[in-house]
Amino acid sequence: MSGKTDARPVSFPREEGAVARLCATLIRAAFDFYREEFSRITRRAPERFERRDWSGIQSDAVERLDLYGRVLSRLVEQLHPLVGERIRDRRFWVPVKKSFAGLVEGAPHLELAETFFNSVTRRIFETVGVDESMEFVARDFEYADPDEGGPVHVELGAGASTGELIGRILGALPSRWRWEDRARDERLVAGAVDARCREKWGEAGFDGIDVLTPVFYRRKGAYLFGRIRRGGRSVPLVLALLHADRGVRVDAVLLTENEASIVLSFTRSYFHVETPVPRQVVRFLQLIVPLKPIAELYIAIGYNKHGKTEMYRGLMDHLAGSTDGFVLAPGEAGLVMVVFTLASYDVVFKVIRDRFAPPKATTRAEVKEKYDLVFRHDRAGRLVDAQEFEHLSFAKDRFSEDLLAELLRSAAESVAIDGETLTIHHVYLERRVTPLNLYLAQATSDEAREAVLDYGQTVRDLAATNIFPGDLLLKNFGVTRHRRVIFYDYDELCLLSDCRFREMPAPSDNDEEMSAEPWFYVAPNDIFPEEFLTFMGLHGALREAFLGEHAEILTPEFWRRMQRQMEQGALVDIFPYSASRRLPG
Repeated sequence: MSGKTDARPVSFPREEGAVARLCATLIRAAFDFYREEFSRITRRAPERFERRDWSGIQSDAVERLDLYGRVLSRLVEQLHPLVGERIRDRRFWVPVKKSFAGLVEGAPHLELAETFFNSVTRRIFETVGVDESMEFVARDFEYADPDEGGPVHVELGAGASTGELIGRILGALPSRWRWEDRARDERLVAGAVDARCREKWGEAGFDGIDVLTPVFYRRKGAYLFGRIRRGGRSVPLVLALLHADRGVRVDAVLLTENEASIVLSFTRSYFHVETPVPRQVVRFLQLIVPLKPIAELYIAIGYNKHGKTEMYRGLMDHLAGSTDGFVLAPGEAGLVMVVFTLASYDVVFKVIRDRFAPPKATTRAEVKEKYDLVFRHDRAGRLVDAQEFEHLSFAKDRFSEDLLAELLRSAAESVAIDGETLTIHHVYLERRVTPLNLYLAQATSDEAREAVLDYGQTVRDLAATNIFPGDLLLKNFGVTRHRRVIFYDYDELCLLSDCRFREMPAPSDNDEEMSAEPWFYVAPNDIFPEEFLTFMGLHGALREAFLGEHAEILTPEFWRRMQRQMEQGALVDIFPYSASRRLPG
């Protein structure tokens, strides 16, 4: 993939089978290059953490996200002169696939290699559905793990005290780390583990602790994932570490499945974790968070392309084993997207409308740019990770009459019907959450208050990561199964740094005060926080609760202060766990 290699004149064999084998070899070489670069970027994370280089961690995250598409595009450019007109002949790709399968057989990252090959063919053909003759469709976990490398986790027996076991776990971390007070942390973690065992099993005892050997890095944190075993049962053990001013410390001990799931959430940026056999890490994580889809676990550790493969396979498996149909998603219909779902499947499908009714003045291209911005941005636990798909085909009779009519009326440019098959040429898939306005309507008073306060915190967290939601209507926010509030409507979203936050000018006379239109100039990027409360739709006790905790959000100075932090390069602490889980000190 280097410039020097690209510059060399190469004469390619003309025999069909030889060209197919050479094509497969180039794809394997490009995949190897991708894996090497992916690992090279990922391996920077420990040093970034050690040096507290937070801006470097952020730039690495963006570089790694862009890597896959960059390598794929360059590869397709190389294949064109080699293959010529045959590049769009599906028959030619059958022997290429066979040759590639032989080249990657037994590889520790076989599932990723097969997804990479599928990405090449789909980039060339814009395949509708799946073409088994030139795409890999088998499930990845049928593959045996390689013999070399050993297990991806360590098993610590219970012969020693809890404190001694925790000491071994922390002692296996990089020796060059400067700790704030490791003895204190070992004592506090051991106390939390023993307390959890008493709560779970009635006494402070267990058979052993299993811990993944790779360290997971993201934003300003480092994480260890493990489990505590007793009999045939277990509880998660997640240690969250920070590198503070005085050194590294264990900041939190997370000991429930829900807490571990939130750390691995689909609303957070991807971890940087070095592992030669990704499926081993995914399998271990499944022991900790068994309810989390395998697709989300691959995505969480940075393999979003293969996560999409698993998401697609999971969807097809579910459709084959279910009978319910696609219906319009509950909640208010959006002006930009047609949103539908399957009652039995925890995902929503979002198709961009052909045209947008006033007051929306955006374009289809701009909407896609907003989703791309979210994909590449720090999601901070508050933005849903949307996976973009093209050319998905379904049985037409799985769509309700209302949904089918809405798609054909509002999104005909993205939808095609051929006999009994409906193809959607562009769609986003997201985990389904409950729209905040619907949640508040059915929640208890305590649940509603908690959600409204977290809604305000969501706005703060987004601001801390240079994001302004644009539209603060409750219907644009959702509540996850862990009762966390997130934002999922991106068509008005923008960078905080692109906004100008202003005070509302005072009217000079009655005519200006009573005017239905602004009597002052308003630029496209002008925002008046004093107006936010009007659009939020909060009333009574919920309105008062919001004002009691988050009134400063309604002031321009709050937003200007956040902008100044962005200008200074600050990376604000946003923890994937509650403050009550933070250890003393």
